[in-house]
Amino acid sequence: MLLAGTTAYSQTKKGHKDYSFDRETGLVRTETGQMQCPEFARLLREDISRAGCNTNSFEFKDIHDTPAPKGFRPFYISHYGRHGSRSNWGANNYKRLADSLQRAKDAGLLTASGDSLLSEALQVYTLHDGMDGRLTPRGCQEHKMLARRLYNRYPKVFKQKGYEVRARSSTVQRCIVSMTAFTNELTAIDPKMNISWDTGETFMKYISNGASDRGWKKVRHLADSVLNSYHVDSSYVMRTLFTDSTAARKFVPNIEKFEHDIFRVGAVADAFELEHTAFRFLPFDALYKWFEHENIILFLANCNYAELVEDRMRLTEPLVNDLVTKADEAIAGNGVAADLRFGHDYPFEAMVTYLGFEGIGDRLTLDEARSKWFGAWMIPFAGNMEMVFYRNKAGKVLVKFLLNEQETLLRGLPSVEGPYYDWETVKANLKGYLR
Repeated sequence: MLLAGTTAYSQTKKGHKDYSFDRETGLVRTETGQMQCPEFARLLREDISRAGCNTNSFEFKDIHDTPAPKGFRPFYISHYGRHGSRSNWGANNYKRLADSLQRAKDAGLLTASGDSLLSEALQVYTLHDGMDGRLTPRGCQEHKMLARRLYNRYPKVFKQKGYEVRARSSTVQRCIVSMTAFTNELTAIDPKMNISWDTGETFMKYISNGASDRGWKKVRHLADSVLNSYHVDSSYVMRTLFTDSTAARKFVPNIEKFEHDIFRVGAVADAFELEHTAFRFLPFDALYKWFEHENIILFLANCNYAELVEDRMRLTEPLVNDLVTKADEAIAGNGVAADLRFGHDYPFEAMVTYLGFEGIGDRLTLDEARSKWFGAWMIPFAGNMEMVFYRNKAGKVLVKFLLNEQETLLRGLPSVEGPYYDWETVKANLKGYLR
């Protein structure tokens, strides 16, 4: 959904001769000297809320299922879902922006645009209400819709008589509430469904993990090097928001921090279902700069960046082991129809990278990631992974992988047919990030 107020980003490029394309990196140097991926720029102009990367609300797309090989029927689903849309961190960002604009307004320096931004910053600050990371009503609705779509896609799995559905969550409230919304929708569809719920520190050992301190230090250094390569003209923002740019600098001592605060207000607008987004007050170059900074951090910290991936993957092994152990138990006949896990973006990214999902788990250099790894597609709010298991009468087991509801292949591993893989082959080749 394209949010209102984003028409400034719908304009087409003028004078293609002014853009130089780097074939090696896939980036374009714009007429203002900035390096951008043309496809990423197009996707952001199409829907500017995607600029927040992992704060992009789930985009529901059409679902297509490749027919399973003859004689195979689904019988078990292993799932991991990121919590739904939430408030962000750092209410001080919103307050600092609002305070600067309010002081400029008191001095008679705000334009109509500046006044609109002030209202939106105050609105986000009020909606945040001092609660970092709180699931929003949109986040609940995302999980309700995902539950219904999963049930309608595989009703026979959930209808198995006498079978149990197990739901396990991170101890963090937004994950618990997401689990509640998801499973409540399942019981609304089938009140007789047998569901068990749990959360606790033991589950946190595999459901929630992040990069090591050493990894984060390296990630921040690399991401900042990308950020520092941008030199964006700040005059657009000052002219747009203030009647006198020179006088207004009294209230904006650090223009880069000021622009980042605007970005932070815009990044959470979708989660609160606001009609407008503060992104529209930034020139596209500035917006792209902050988008890329967020995007590259997500990839470097948790995905298949060669220099850090081995260390990161070791930390996600407990989660992958849980997937395998519970699947084998279901295959052996433990009476479980589905295992549902509710957690966070970082372990989600690492998990699907470990398994070798194409796209999100591709091994990329820093330069390659800048034109090939698009976080809004990979890890939106309510991002989800399903392993759907099929069996024939002879007992042979196949598995199909879904990323954000879409069929996904495993990099470098031959399938039996289409997206269907032999389970024993998958287990023998689990470290997909190495393929």
